[in-house]
Amino acid sequence: MFDKILIANRGEIALRVIRAAREMGIQSVAVHSTADADAMHVRMADESVCIGPPAGTDSYLSIPAIISACEITGAQAIHPGYGFLSENANFVQIVEDHDITFIGPTAEHIRIMGDKITAKDTMKKLGVPCVPGSDGGVPDLDTARTVAEEIGYPVIIKATAGGGGRGMKLAKTADDLADAFHNARSEGKAAFGNDEVYIEKYLGTPRHIEIQVFGDGKGNAVHLGERDCSLQRRHQKVFEEAPGPAIDAETRAKIGKVCADAVADINYIGAGTIEFLYENGEFYFIEMNTRLQVEHPVTEAIFGVDLVREQIRVAEGLPMSFTQEELELNGHAIEVRINAEKLPNFSPCPGTVTAYHAPGGLGVRMDSALYDGYRIPPYYDSLIGKLIVHGRDRPEALARLNRALGELIVDGIDTTVPLFHALLAEEAVQTGDYNIHWLEKWLETNLE
Repeated sequence: MFDKILIANRGEIALRVIRAAREMGIQSVAVHSTADADAMHVRMADESVCIGPPAGTDSYLSIPAIISACEITGAQAIHPGYGFLSENANFVQIVEDHDITFIGPTAEHIRIMGDKITAKDTMKKLGVPCVPGSDGGVPDLDTARTVAEEIGYPVIIKATAGGGGRGMKLAKTADDLADAFHNARSEGKAAFGNDEVYIEKYLGTPRHIEIQVFGDGKGNAVHLGERDCSLQRRHQKVFEEAPGPAIDAETRAKIGKVCADAVADINYIGAGTIEFLYENGEFYFIEMNTRLQVEHPVTEAIFGVDLVREQIRVAEGLPMSFTQEELELNGHAIEVRINAEKLPNFSPCPGTVTAYHAPGGLGVRMDSALYDGYRIPPYYDSLIGKLIVHGRDRPEALARLNRALGELIVDGIDTTVPLFHALLAEEAVQTGDYNIHWLEKWLETNLE
């Protein structure tokens, strides 16, 4: 059993890990930049270490500083949270070289899934359905034209090392291909230092469905159903729910088994999410996230499990505390991501929180690091909280979300809460009849 773990992150996810560790009797170490000296995760941890100035590159992304913090405090393991270094294979290797346990997958698995071409090829071999497209990187425009003609327009060109919507360009017709190809390469080079791109068939009205998987690193793995994350803005999720409104029990069991078998075959360890586009009853693999997802609480709600606790357990070499047969889906859960942003342009809105009150009551969970007087720094992601609700069914969960949003108070800054009040009034959201393009189109006319 670990005596002490270090959380290489900040904000609500750092708090989330601290809480799980405390329930397990494990001491926690918070790291922080100078801008986060008064942050809640620093206050709540058993120990804290300042690792650098405000810029993420000089603090939360500083591998030497994080390793030093482990050595100073005697932490035996590192939990990366999400973002920052959570999917950095080089970081994982360095952690392991220093005889520190990384609470997550191996460097090899992160490396494989971090390259979208390698990930797609691996998943194909493991029997996971994939989007039609190029077999690998597309080196030049002539090759791009050949591939696009073979799979048919529209096509989407993606940076191999891309993520978060960057390095992705749509070509609706052959006339659009040259600009899309060159722009995707340029964006990939600028954002990730890699200009390699690949091409996939562009699906017109898909949903974004992701399967939560969990492995023990010894050839055993389970799935914990799916999440529907189709309500997105600029490829960023804003509203997630589980189970998916468009997925029935038979479909869930079938695709879940495919995913669990795939990660079992490669001896995957810890939490992972296999993401798909889903259209006309067919699943198409797009990527695997080798970490805890922001939206993991909706899965925890419907299955009654603590995924962070489970991550720590398997990192210690213990078996998973549940089997596939013991996982029973219960009710419906929804999460909305609350950002410090000013509508309608979604511009970041850092500042001082003059009053904060979290909603409560049956089936309501608020994951946030806010408090009265907290100064939200301008250096990091604008996510300030996740409101998660759980009900016996989807209508009850929607009603509970509406009620909880009405109770939430965040004064002193602008937030995206009004967006969710507006969305809950829409018939498409009430019925679950939406796809990954719906929110973008709705925003064009409804947030003037």
